[in-house]
Amino acid sequence: MAYLISEEAQDLLLDVKDFCENEVKEQCKEYDKTGEWPKEIYDKAIEMGLQALEIPEEYGGPGLSRVDVAALMEEMAKADAGFATTISASGLGTKPVLIAGNEDQKKRVCEIIVNGGFGAFALTEPGAGSDPAAGTTTAKKDGDEYVLNGRKCFITNGGVADFYCITALTDKSKGVKGMSMFLVEKGTPGLSTGHEEDKMGIRTSNTCDVVLEDCRVPAENLLGGEGKGFGIAMKTLDQARTWMGCVSTGIAQRAMEEAIAYCKERVQFGKPVIKFQAMQFKVADMAIKIEAARQMVAHALTLMDMGLPYTKESAIAKCFASDRAMEITTEAVQMFGGYGYSREYPVEKLMRDAKIFQIFEGSNEILHIVTANNTIGR
Repeated sequence: MAYLISEEAQDLLLDVKDFCENEVKEQCKEYDKTGEWPKEIYDKAIEMGLQALEIPEEYGGPGLSRVDVAALMEEMAKADAGFATTISASGLGTKPVLIAGNEDQKKRVCEIIVNGGFGAFALTEPGAGSDPAAGTTTAKKDGDEYVLNGRKCFITNGGVADFYCITALTDKSKGVKGMSMFLVEKGTPGLSTGHEEDKMGIRTSNTCDVVLEDCRVPAENLLGGEGKGFGIAMKTLDQARTWMGCVSTGIAQRAMEEAIAYCKERVQFGKPVIKFQAMQFKVADMAIKIEAARQMVAHALTLMDMGLPYTKESAIAKCFASDRAMEITTEAVQMFGGYGYSREYPVEKLMRDAKIFQIFEGSNEILHIVTANNTIGR
């Protein structure tokens, strides 16, 4: 068993499989076409508590290990990567608070999630993607408040979140050392959403700009102190990358399963094409790469659960798994032949979904630098 999960998680995995098969997989096909956010699907997911899987037990969560959650997340990703991304991104929005927040902040945010809310993490800006030091969003202290101004982009859950963890410069002269992190709740005056992305893939997730115009945030919503934002953001991404590796693995697993099923039915030269050794070797290569990705994800998450360093392992897991997802979905399209290029069949969607995982939470080029720095030493 790739993920050695608890008995509680095994029982929950059966429920998640059933839910994804009956309520997510087929239903998301139409939403992929329209680009609409499938609220009714997420409402059902909330009824099952899927949005709160990463919440610690002391704050009302299920008390699952990260490896337990990975098995559930991969199952969601097999059904629809956009759905899994939305669930995972809500956990991403919570991570800065769990990493650096005080007890009141942790309780406040976890209560929102447990009660069915979503979170969002807002670091990226139009001129600051791989280089967060180029960010221009500012936060100026004014009495017992901070006034935030700026624009964030490509924010997953941006249009549906109940709270945001947002980076802003409290001292522009210090660069990233002057970056701070703020908890900003939905409905705060001056906080709004802007352009919504019409994406190539993961179209059942919401991605949009988050706009701050003289947005006044109580000073008590500062996370970890002034100048701590960059460090909090990097620790957040260290964790988040492994989850993107997990979702990538689920996409690849689904692609392999679809390719096998099709090749058992497709007859050429008098027999199912799965009988040809060329196809069998393609499947073997897929299985090897998927299992390697899954084990890398499990290893990084185990290190997190044990409280051991995991920066390099998380970068490796995300980089490897997302590259393999792109490779395996492309191969699945090839195995379907001309039908693989048709929207009548699922593999073209899987290929579109896979691409973004090589880009967000740190592009794979950046992750090569992270891996090199943590291997060679700075």
